[in-house]
Amino acid sequence: MVAQPFELPGFYLPYPARINPYLEQARGHAKEWARGMGMLEGSGIWEEEDLDAHDYALLCAYTHPDCSADVLSLVTDWYVWVFFFDDHFLEAFKRTQDRAGGKAYLDRLPSFMPMDPDTPVPEPANPVEAGLADLWARTVPSMSKAWRARFRESTEHLLNESLWELSNINAGRLPNPVEYIEMRRKVGGAPWSAGLVECAAGAEVPAAVAGARPLRVLRDAFADAVHLRNDLFSYQRETEEEGELSNGVLVLENFLGCSTQEAADAVNDLITSRVQQFENTVLTELPVLFAEKGMGPRECADVLAYAKGLQDWQAGGHEWHMRSSRYMNGGGKAAETAGGWSPFPLGGLGTSGADVRRAVAVTGAKRVRNFTHVPFRKVGPSQLPDFSMPFATTLSPHLDGARVNTVEWARRMGLLRPQAGVPLSGIWDEGKLRDYDFPLCAAGLHPDATPEELDLGSQWLTWGTYGDDYYPAVFGAVRDVAGAKACTARLSALMPVEDRAAVPEPANAMERGLADLWARTTESMDTAARRTFRDSVEVMTAGWIWELENQALHHIPDPVDYIEMRRATFGSDMTMSLSRIGHGRRVPEEVYRSGPMRSLENAATDYATLMNDVFSYQKEIEYEGEVHNGVLVVQNFFDCDYPTALAIVHDLMTSRMREFQHVAANELPVLYDDFALPDEARALLDGYVKELENWMAGILTWHRGCRRYREEDLRRHKGERGGSGGAAAVAPGSGAAGPGEWSSRPTGLGTSAAQVAVYL
Repeated sequence: MVAQPFELPGFYLPYPARINPYLEQARGHAKEWARGMGMLEGSGIWEEEDLDAHDYALLCAYTHPDCSADVLSLVTDWYVWVFFFDDHFLEAFKRTQDRAGGKAYLDRLPSFMPMDPDTPVPEPANPVEAGLADLWARTVPSMSKAWRARFRESTEHLLNESLWELSNINAGRLPNPVEYIEMRRKVGGAPWSAGLVECAAGAEVPAAVAGARPLRVLRDAFADAVHLRNDLFSYQRETEEEGELSNGVLVLENFLGCSTQEAADAVNDLITSRVQQFENTVLTELPVLFAEKGMGPRECADVLAYAKGLQDWQAGGHEWHMRSSRYMNGGGKAAETAGGWSPFPLGGLGTSGADVRRAVAVTGAKRVRNFTHVPFRKVGPSQLPDFSMPFATTLSPHLDGARVNTVEWARRMGLLRPQAGVPLSGIWDEGKLRDYDFPLCAAGLHPDATPEELDLGSQWLTWGTYGDDYYPAVFGAVRDVAGAKACTARLSALMPVEDRAAVPEPANAMERGLADLWARTTESMDTAARRTFRDSVEVMTAGWIWELENQALHHIPDPVDYIEMRRATFGSDMTMSLSRIGHGRRVPEEVYRSGPMRSLENAATDYATLMNDVFSYQKEIEYEGEVHNGVLVVQNFFDCDYPTALAIVHDLMTSRMREFQHVAANELPVLYDDFALPDEARALLDGYVKELENWMAGILTWHRGCRRYREEDLRRHKGERGGSGGAAAVAPGSGAAGPGEWSSRPTGLGTSAAQVAVYL
């Protein structure tokens, strides 16, 4: 027997798996169906004993314990198909490294998923096509058009992103952790599994909330936990037999420079974090969503049934991995020995995840750390590493004029004085604004801008940063999330897409600034462009709300959730969308939605946001009591000190920069060919890559040149103990302690209720 490369860690799974009573019926049906589709004898991929050993019916019986016999058989057939596809693609294209053949193969598959079930499909040419045609016809008649569109999209992602894995094998390249998690969601298929949960549970997610943050987070946290768990069990097979590079253990082993066992333990910690993110979202975000959307009892019940279905899938998927011969589990015996002491009278099949003692040991300390960070700790000046920046900054010759005009604009809008009737709103004065020097940033981002364009860019940066400072100062200090949401709704109303006559009169500096910028920016845009740009601004303002909600809970975010939401709070989508709008209709929207383009933009954004976190560490941790800082998130996740966390963040920045360069040099040319783009579109996109290079280089130049983050400037702007404008600024008269002060009020875990009087 070949030795295992690491010991399986203790998993956090606080609910036991259950099994569907129609297991044997599904097993029999799946075998006959697979044989009828040509997947067994003669396929060159599987024989009957392979299907028996993998036992996908057992997987589905565990992951869908409550559905009917017919539904269980249908779902099992889907899983037989998807695993056969994975093995077939491996043999036909990955082993031979035939990207051209793989693309032609994948390009035919969407034609077997028509939105209208009556649309004829081509004659299947292989078992994968035959199986997809049969399954689609059996599944979609009972589901809504909105579900069909979502499920088709996730199926296409599952299929098409196999080319990403193939390209990485061709390049002999290991992805970085963030890149890996994003792409694993598509190629790993868990979002696709989430769509089948809706089908199996008979509980479609209402279309009105399917794209809302809580539902997106539930799906993504579920997907990440499923994929990373699979990586632990499949590491040996994928690395030793298949030459696979897309495995989370291998990715962290390479990124952290650690042993395989340490990497496996780190992957398990990330699984725990994602499961806890799932739980936190169900308990804290779904009730708010239900109330805000005015959802009826049936709609709420459907969403909760969907969440329960995802929970069942987590528990059942773990149990199947412990038993299937496909994975590293001691020949399927791991489930028999994995259990330990439990206070519950549970035993036998399906209870290996019910060891409460182990669950508490695995997760207790981490969960406590997430909610017990001590704010305003003295951390000293931010330490700055030697940033990897291969691009030079060129500054606009109109910089000096923009500096004068931006201060005048801010004064005219009212950003430099307190707002009448709004406590703690005096966050900026002229001296601070000159120190912050947003035109320096704009001049690096847009070196070829006209004077008018540079003024506009400088003022958008000014307004966005003002809002980022205003929300925590005005709403965060008193935990007024409702007030912040009302403010955000007003801001959205000031960005009309069509009827400009319905715009309300601006009531304060933030509103005046946005109304002025919106009118000047969108004057020549068509309706579609205005809608796209408004969406990008709303992504940013929604991110500010997310930060306030975490601050109210005193919650350090999960690392994956943090990285993804940081892109929103930084306003990167807004600044990038302004560049893309200039391309008009000469570049198809599908290009911007493609995997390579999203990878390019996300890599650039993550580099810039983590850079900001490095520079702002002292400002946010010591002076503002923030929990939203990438260095702090890493410290909390790995339970390590500041220098260690900083080194990890710097390594991640460097790897994201390398990814940006890799995508630009190797993946974009292939994308251009895949879409058969004309020369004009290729030139525009090459220019866009240059704009992103300017964007990253300009942001670094600004951080080094502005007076917003240095210790001596923090003392001038905020005083020795912080001041108005801190993300968790102490309310006057509250009796709460500032940094370094003693407080007679009870503090620590479980004492937040003692502060109710402060907010009454």
